[in-house]
Amino acid sequence: MSDLSNQTEKQGFIGTTLHFLFQNVYAFTVAVMGIVHAILLLLMIFNKVWPLVQFNVLSVVVYIFCYLLCQSEHIMPVYVSIILEVTAYTIVSTHFIGLSAGTYCFLISIVPIIIYFGCHLLQGKRRWTIVVILLLNFAVFTTLHVIYTSRAPVFDLSHAAQVTLYLYSSFVMVFSTIFYNMMYIYASELEYGNLERKNRQLSSDAHEDALTNLLNRRGFLPMVESLMKDERQSHFCIAFCDLDDFKRVNDTYGHEAGDEVLKHMTKLIVKDLNDCDICRWGGEEIVILMRNCDLATARERLERIRKRIESNPTVFYSHKISVTITIGLEENQGAFSSAEEIIKAADERMYYGKQHGKNVVIYSDDNYHFNQ
Repeated sequence: MSDLSNQTEKQGFIGTTLHFLFQNVYAFTVAVMGIVHAILLLLMIFNKVWPLVQFNVLSVVVYIFCYLLCQSEHIMPVYVSIILEVTAYTIVSTHFIGLSAGTYCFLISIVPIIIYFGCHLLQGKRRWTIVVILLLNFAVFTTLHVIYTSRAPVFDLSHAAQVTLYLYSSFVMVFSTIFYNMMYIYASELEYGNLERKNRQLSSDAHEDALTNLLNRRGFLPMVESLMKDERQSHFCIAFCDLDDFKRVNDTYGHEAGDEVLKHMTKLIVKDLNDCDICRWGGEEIVILMRNCDLATARERLERIRKRIESNPTVFYSHKISVTITIGLEENQGAFSSAEEIIKAADERMYYGKQHGKNVVIYSDDNYHFNQ
């Protein structure tokens, strides 16, 4: 949830408030329902409708209990309690004070609650339960209108009391509709944002090496291909690098140490060649794309890299692990038809260096350079 918290903090007060409500929507719903019935309790006391005074006291107690259930994350009993309580109260209140008081609006107000809670609690085929509950809710709504349209209520409220109760019930209905629509919209935006972040992460993972955070082949090759097709930027060099005797490091110190050596070597290369595109080709092999760089300049920069790696051992616990690197360098001069072809040429020069002493930069076919 830390990503969501960071996102809402950037949105300011409104974002933070929406985030809080979204995270506490069940408890907030129960608290509001309790307040609604507390206000109804006062209204019924004022109008001396004693049966509904008693019922509202019971309702407030029910919602206090539901709030405690929310704190322990027992939401299904809360869901059932809300539906039963609102339905029962609507029937009883309509019987005592009639349709003109508008308490039937509570049946409409719980429709978004039925859907919102139900979509989280009922999965798969059980979601048909939501449809059944909504149909029963509508059936109660219709039945109340059929029965009580022409039937006189038990308590004859004043016109002012009827208007007050009707406006209050309507307000609760409108508030419920607006609030849960806000929650739906906010949840959708969060989900969309999460999907975007996941897609970006998947795209990054697909093109980056997890250990070194360098490009992998999938991310690197299209860059080289693109440069080769662009005549304006076709001048570049490819360096194929390989750590010398890396198997010895793994065998002597373990693979965890080998990973540390790779990460340390990567940091040294990236520090000196931060303007280049660097790829972990596989294992201990690194391929470097040096844009707008001729052979002499590339060779000079790679020599610095070679010396830096040679003179900066990796510290692994109490050990200092020294390694060297062999590099094959190839310049793109229009003789290569694909990225794989020029990389292979650089690889062959690196291999030549391996066969002739290691710890060397090989930059031409007929004039290799040892670095003693």
